[in-house]
Amino acid sequence: MSNQKATVIVFKSYGMGETTNQPLREKLAGTFLRLLNEFDDLPRAICFYTDGVKLVCEGSPVLAELRALEARGVALVICKTCLDTFGLAEQVRVGVIGGMSDILSAMWMADKVISL
Repeated sequence: MSNQKATVIVFKSYGMGETTNQPLREKLAGTFLRLLNEFDDLPRAICFYTDGVKLVCEGSPVLAELRALEARGVALVICKTCLDTFGLAEQVRVGVIGGMSDILSAMWMADKVISL
């Protein structure tokens, strides 16, 4: 889309931050994604790997925010290997399951990658 920056955001954990306080991590991720959706300029893609894949699965507290971003044209790319490792492939509720090559491609084509 023409309004998208060549930016890719990467979620590699279930939420944001390094704290052991999981509710805080989830709240921060929800706020971040909600505010991101209010911008006119959106990232080209959001990639999910390791524990980050849990954000796109059933029960995730940020599914509504991710659905809204996907509806606006942001590609949500999820690591298949990670999903298979956690047994979560059947619980994906948003985004496209891809391989590490899809994540690498998204990062390689980006002008900027932001890792959360």
